[in-house]
Amino acid sequence: MPSRKLTIVLGVVILAAVGFIFFRAPLGHVQLPAEKIFTLSGFPITNTIIAAWASIIVLLAISYFGTRRMQAIPTNLQNFVELVVEMFVGMVESIAGKKNGRRFFPVVMTIFLFVVVSNWMGLLPGYGTIGFVEPDEHGNVFNKVEVGGLELALLMPGEGGGKEAEGKDSKHVEKGLLMPFLRSANTDVNTPLALALVSAFFVEYWGISTLGFLRYASKFFSVGKLLRGDLFIGFIDFIVGILELVSEFVRIVSFTFRLFGNILAGEILLTVLVFLVPWVAVIPFYGLELFVGLVQALIFAILTLIFGTVAVTAPGGEGHEKEHP
Repeated sequence: MPSRKLTIVLGVVILAAVGFIFFRAPLGHVQLPAEKIFTLSGFPITNTIIAAWASIIVLLAISYFGTRRMQAIPTNLQNFVELVVEMFVGMVESIAGKKNGRRFFPVVMTIFLFVVVSNWMGLLPGYGTIGFVEPDEHGNVFNKVEVGGLELALLMPGEGGGKEAEGKDSKHVEKGLLMPFLRSANTDVNTPLALALVSAFFVEYWGISTLGFLRYASKFFSVGKLLRGDLFIGFIDFIVGILELVSEFVRIVSFTFRLFGNILAGEILLTVLVFLVPWVAVIPFYGLELFVGLVQALIFAILTLIFGTVAVTAPGGEGHEKEHP
């Protein structure tokens, strides 16, 4: 057993050394704003928008092929789709009750599926690695080659900016920054912000449509006790209501930067690890990012569900929905 462990450790060390010496990638270019790929009717289309479209297409394909030939005894893709839906329906109903659970389910499930698919697709080969080169004197070195009349710029392993370009034929070398065609949708702050706004809109909609506008607004503007002369308790209720109103807006910021920060940090971590210790160190972190992508999707969806459940609860803590056998 000790010799087997020693062999594994030596193998890992050798792989790390070989990867560092011969296959070390250059340090990637990281920026917060998404890179613009083209313009459509004056509207800039970024790589994160394209990645979001790709996620939507994947979800549509899974939905179509998983439900086009429904069978009483599900098999293959239909079985997987039904399993995921039934598990999520059970979770939603256990938190919000049967009536509200069925009402909240489409929004909560859509948010979860879009976030998790976008996060996982951002780890696929081609994301962040295929694009066009924007000339930059401080960028990486690209070797130009012609394939079938099409000029390609290849970023060779181990090459970066600086002295690597010296002594090479300038016709076959270009220095610049890679603008990838695809980038994980949630690494652009606009995508999590859009999801947070959708979540906030439906939470408020559920609350108002269930309780009525005035009853729902009384959660934030509680002046009943002040009007009845109970100044101390009334003042406390008023302050608590204002804090609740502020929390409705703070929630949007929290949703946005929790998702954006975790996914962007994971992308930067993988970029640095590929530069420092390729092959070995990066593999466990890909598994970690798969787990983080799932957890962030669950957090976003479940918090939306919980806030929706709180929104339809009448002031004073009395649940609006009454379960009947």
